[in-house]
Amino acid sequence: MQTVGIGMIGSGFMGLTYSEVAANHAKGCRLAAVAGGRRAEQLAADYGVPHAVDIDALLARDDVHAVVLATPDQDRLELTKKAAAAGKHVLAEKPMAPTVAECDAMIAACAAAKVNLGVVQTERFRKITKKAKALIDDGVIGPVYMMRTVSAFPLSLTKSLFEDRKWMFDPRGGGLFMGMASHNTDFLRWLTGRNAVKVFAQATTYSDVPAANLSVMAQITFEGGIMAHMWITSELPNPSLPSSEVRFQVFGRDAMFDLENFEYLDVGKGDKWERIYTPERFDYLKEPKSPIRLYPHIGVIQEFVDSIREGRPPLVGGKEGRAAVELCEACLISARTGEAVTLPL
Repeated sequence: MQTVGIGMIGSGFMGLTYSEVAANHAKGCRLAAVAGGRRAEQLAADYGVPHAVDIDALLARDDVHAVVLATPDQDRLELTKKAAAAGKHVLAEKPMAPTVAECDAMIAACAAAKVNLGVVQTERFRKITKKAKALIDDGVIGPVYMMRTVSAFPLSLTKSLFEDRKWMFDPRGGGLFMGMASHNTDFLRWLTGRNAVKVFAQATTYSDVPAANLSVMAQITFEGGIMAHMWITSELPNPSLPSSEVRFQVFGRDAMFDLENFEYLDVGKGDKWERIYTPERFDYLKEPKSPIRLYPHIGVIQEFVDSIREGRPPLVGGKEGRAAVELCEACLISARTGEAVTLPL
């Protein structure tokens, strides 16, 4: 296949993101059509491609070879089954699905249809996170002993998000917790190359937002005895925490590093800390098409497209997406039962 025709399912912020990438940045593909969501017709017009009146119409198009599911996570199993049955490759946004059971069904559907199933995990494709991964792979910090990750947002931002994303209230979905934590759980696994073996967590909602699990703290044990702490919250008072949108700290035998996705990568070794990388700046909301913002998303689409053209499984496939969801689901099970959860589920 010389050029992969991509059908965009979903027309919100991420639908715009991946439409821009497919149309103007990734090689070996083209944006073929758009369907789904109240902005779909306008998004299609903006890129000069057909607007499919519904999902079935998009999947029936011969020029659509793969679809991107930029949709609420509770809809992805049904959409994946439909796409696979139509012979279309599937790239699902994160979290892959709200439960491990739904992830397994998505994997099975794509395997039966012999189509690729990829999962969006942008943390693996950022310049700064790849530099952090190299610090581990190259032995700079020595064997990893402990890790800590924080994703924290102010309650004021959370309330504004829910105003435009009513689907986050749907109990069938993973909600804001899985939307945030699926980044963190996947990145911890990717950094270490290890699977989690035990999780103990607490979860609650302190505010008046009618959504569950807006604040979660978890202790995670990885293979080899690596300890990790994960704190996910969207209920902080203003002005929130500085440098805590997506933060990772990794402590090894010989050194440590402190990473905030959009701010810095610092390495502590010997008797000093050194800033080894500062990302380029951009305005996330005002510059959605900034090449700086799009860089990891281009990496996601390019790898997925290359896997199709090369006739191989994607590097970040259903197994990886499932593992991130499994860790999130284990947190919720532990919080509900008050007991540690052993993995795999």
